[in-house]
Order: sequence, then C-alpha cells, then structure tokens
Amino acid sequence: MGGPDGDMFNYYRMLMLQGLIAARKHMEKVLQIVEIMQQGTQLPCFHGSSTMRALKERFHMSLTEEQLLVEQLVDGSMRSITTKLYDGFQYLTNGIM
Repeated sequence: MGGPDGDMFNYYRMLMLQGLIAARKHMEKVLQIVEIMQQGTQLPCFHGSSTMRALKERFHMSLTEEQLLVEQLVDGSMRSITTKLYDGFQYLTNGIM
C-alpha cells in the first residue's frame, strides 16, 4: 500500500473510518450477538466480564463522528509530504517549526 505515507494507505485509512462510522450504527446489535455467544462457550475470547466492555470501547462511542473525522484529518496531515514541505519552508524562511 506504499507505506504509512502512501496514497493507498491513506485511502485504506479513510475506508476504515467509514467502516467504523457504519459499524457504530449497529453497535447494540453486535453487543447482543456477542452476549449470546458468551453463554456456555468454551472459547477464551468470550470469557470474563471485561469482554463486553472492551468490545464496546472499540466502537469509540465517546467520540462524535466529527471528532473521528478530525482525528483522521489531523493524522493524515501529520504524515503528508506537503505538510513536511511547508514546515521546512517556514523553518528556512521564518525560523518557525
């Protein structure tokens, strides 16, 4: 995918964000299914009271969709070559980093 700075990797990250936003709309159904699967299972991944809490945390419900998008934008801009070039320009011309 061209590494963490590649266009395809950034496209992948955008798709993952869109997937998370879509999955969040169905979180309650997912939690209900996992709760049912916990009953009587021998699979260690479903044992313990922390399973449901950890799964719920993965949906990042404490963040709004806008916050998720902003994090994506900030992270993407930090890795952008144009940001690095602009920072270099500012440092060379104004001593600002």
